[in-house]
Amino acid sequence: MESTQFIYNGRTRNFFNILVENLLQCTEFKISVAFITYGGLQVLLETLAELSKRNIPGEILTTTYQNMTTPEVLKRLSDFPNIKLKIYVPPTQTDGFHAKGYLFHKSFTDSDQWTVIIGSSNITGRALKTNVEWNVLQNEPTQEAQEPGIFAKSVLDEFEELWKSPWAKEYSDDFLISYRDYLSRIKENVRFQKSAELFTYEHSQAIQPNAMQQEAIVKLDKLRKAGANKALAIAATGSGKTYMSVFDALQFKPKRLLFIVHREDILKKAKESFDTICGAAGKNYSSGFFTGNKKEADCTYLFATRDTMSRHFGEFSADSFDYIVIDEAHHASSESYQKIISYFKPEFLLGLTATPERSDNGDIYALFDNNVAVEIRLRQALEYNLICPFHYFGLTDAEGIDYSKIKAEPGTSEYTEEIAKMLMVGHRVDYIIEKMKFYGHDAEKPKVLGFCQNIAHAKYMAKEFCERGVSAVALSSEDNKSIDERIAFTKRLEDDGDELKVIFTVDLFNEGIDIPSVNTILMLRPTESSIIFIQQLGRGLRKLADKEFVTVLDFIGNYNKSFLMAIALNGKQNFDKDSLKVEVETDFADLPNGTYIHMDKIAKEQILRQLENEKFMSMKYMKESYLGFKHVCGGKIPMLIDYLKRDGSVDPLRFSSFSANYKTYLEFVAYMEKETHPELSLLLQNESFKSLMRLFTFYTPAKRIEEWIIADSLLKSENNRVSLVELTGYAEKYLDTVYNERLFHAAETLSGKYFDSSELKRYESALLLFDENVVSFQPGIYSLLQSDKTARLWFEDLIKYNLLRYQDEFGSTDYALPFLKLYYEYSMRDLALLCNYKKIHSSFRGQGLLTSAKPDYFIFVNLHKNADIKESINYKDKFISPGVFQWQTPNSTSQDSELGKDIIFGYKRGINLHLFVRKFEEVEGVTQPFVYLGKVVPFSDTAEGNKPITIQFALEKRIPDEMYLDFTTRTDMLGTDGGQL
Repeated sequence: MESTQFIYNGRTRNFFNILVENLLQCTEFKISVAFITYGGLQVLLETLAELSKRNIPGEILTTTYQNMTTPEVLKRLSDFPNIKLKIYVPPTQTDGFHAKGYLFHKSFTDSDQWTVIIGSSNITGRALKTNVEWNVLQNEPTQEAQEPGIFAKSVLDEFEELWKSPWAKEYSDDFLISYRDYLSRIKENVRFQKSAELFTYEHSQAIQPNAMQQEAIVKLDKLRKAGANKALAIAATGSGKTYMSVFDALQFKPKRLLFIVHREDILKKAKESFDTICGAAGKNYSSGFFTGNKKEADCTYLFATRDTMSRHFGEFSADSFDYIVIDEAHHASSESYQKIISYFKPEFLLGLTATPERSDNGDIYALFDNNVAVEIRLRQALEYNLICPFHYFGLTDAEGIDYSKIKAEPGTSEYTEEIAKMLMVGHRVDYIIEKMKFYGHDAEKPKVLGFCQNIAHAKYMAKEFCERGVSAVALSSEDNKSIDERIAFTKRLEDDGDELKVIFTVDLFNEGIDIPSVNTILMLRPTESSIIFIQQLGRGLRKLADKEFVTVLDFIGNYNKSFLMAIALNGKQNFDKDSLKVEVETDFADLPNGTYIHMDKIAKEQILRQLENEKFMSMKYMKESYLGFKHVCGGKIPMLIDYLKRDGSVDPLRFSSFSANYKTYLEFVAYMEKETHPELSLLLQNESFKSLMRLFTFYTPAKRIEEWIIADSLLKSENNRVSLVELTGYAEKYLDTVYNERLFHAAETLSGKYFDSSELKRYESALLLFDENVVSFQPGIYSLLQSDKTARLWFEDLIKYNLLRYQDEFGSTDYALPFLKLYYEYSMRDLALLCNYKKIHSSFRGQGLLTSAKPDYFIFVNLHKNADIKESINYKDKFISPGVFQWQTPNSTSQDSELGKDIIFGYKRGINLHLFVRKFEEVEGVTQPFVYLGKVVPFSDTAEGNKPITIQFALEKRIPDEMYLDFTTRTDMLGTDGGQL
């Protein structure tokens, strides 16, 4: 054990981890911190409860300095009988208290020691995990007669002096009452001061765009320059989409702007945002409302409700507005919106939405010409600090909740009712309330959303809570309450003076009802969809000035799909069970922005066991995934782009990779829908069309966009001819810099120039025609796509999917040549495409080193070898650290060969060494892609041996902590001493 350690907050290792480890190891602890917030205390509650159970004594000294430590924190700490609590009350307002020290006495079999941590970390949610904090840990053995060492004793003496100071008050009920009274007296004054500061700030400094807004306005400007007249912005509620439209209006400079939304309260807030910025910036700015009560049309910026404008749009000329914004754009496919959109002819139409999915199956992407200005999902919203952090606790469900006893078939109403009946028991209600009290919540009043199995379950929970003295109500889209009545209940929940504390619901997240101050989410039913899990979670993540975090209590029974929450929190469509297990075992340590995930031991073991046993690449799982997603889509056959619309959805390319029987997504869908939609199987009997879909699926997902620009241009062409000059103009919509040689290479690729003989035979009837200037479909393909609407629909969907996914994953960035993005996944074959390689591409395969594209060498590594691998090819490839990698060359390479010299002295010889790594060659029988880790530079003096050479590389960019943890963790050894390689 190191005597001295530097502790900081990294992505997978932070002060929180160190603090918990030391608390659980100690026989006594003493803590002195200036601030303790409830967000910091809550994530330590289980650890403190364990110490209480073991009767480990502790002393905690905190302070009223700056009023940061709340009465709720003091009251909760006082509940632990093993902890003595004192509060240092500075004698004057100018006296500060900034001490942050943690002392732990530890007794081992043959020795004792004191561990002392001193630095910058208070006990707050962000300080423990995400703030920039520096702390030093010192381990010091005790001296004779168990006396602390010199350093530990000096810190202990200072702690003791503060502890006995007349300003350190013992916690008592009288102290708590006095402190609460004091805070109550100054509350109004503090609120006034805050509002005054905000007023001064807003009018003395320009409001700056956040990261999401900056990304969007740059992309919007680029789209318009490329000829686009529509775009869609997708980002979480509360992330600043309205201000983003304000900033874009400033750069567009419309003569007249129309802002439309379906609710008047949203409209008022939007007008305030525009008035604040545009009103200050524009001399000719004037604004007005166009609603049922006001018709202030004589202005430059008009704010209208959808219903009013749908009845009165004829009072305006079609070109009255050169810029139109539609807020809550997921409603844009409705009849009333379509009247408005089809009538007006603006220069630019912008849609804003938190979620692009629609229950009526309208294609929101298509309404905005598939132009996505920005799309921010849960993880990225946390990264950008656009939403409130959350503390998720996965808890073992109440005794007797056993999903294995459910007899009805999943997906049926009988199944839902049977689960609801099982959940409607009194002792489970008591258990839920007990856990709510244990974990507590941010703010004085609990403001809770509880998601239930069905309406009967929601009503039962509301009744039972009320009978136990917790005011609650059940709301659903299927009750008889109007929208206004439901909104009234949400306002009651938000009102600190109202007794209503809990709203139980089944589907409130579909209602568009926003409750910003929600501080607790209860997941009271089994997780049947990772998409719905994220939707429910998102209802509580709206940011507010005084909202530190959201408490999420998920009651995990032995439901066999509990692992879906892990898929949801993982945030990646293309996941593998091994990486998911690492995430679960490490409590999703890489989640950013002060978000904590904790599962109790039983729940965690259950989910790890499910992940181990689940066959993600089996037909059974694929069928369940497809049918589950189809259900989320309202029962319609999901197209590829539907999977892009919903955070938490599976990667649809799995359906065309798990089995040799289904080479395309359409082939899998045709199999699944053979009884209800036989026309799909009939369509696939056309071998040319099947070959076309397989050819383009071969290049899916898009690793570069040029192939898809060609396909899209051809599909839209009126004469089946597109020249390279025309393609160059079209490509400017997607790329900052257009390279004609890449378009030329893409056209050659799709014409089959770089296929081997077997590939030419396989795709013969689908290959494009290219005469070095003009690209076209073969006549038979073109005729089919023009005459068969179903064929065109599915091919167009494949194109749109790749264009949209490419924009989301690559943006418009030029990654040079070879066109490689750091940490993206590639196959060996992909590298030929991305090098503009002008020979047969199937030659890009081998056992670990490709040199065909000199001066670029590509190194491919399987980190974990099979147990029965031959020793001659069992290379000792491994990470030394996140920035250093050890590699062994192919076993025929010697140091004095030209290849050996290129490897060892690559930097001097002008060789670019690119490193690609994967954990396993195969998972469940499916070949895995490699992750690109960037260029590496050899440490020449580390080269050892011959045939093979062992050498260490420095990565130009050290890999992120969470990736290093994943690559170096063996999940088959989790829970053993050998968990790390």
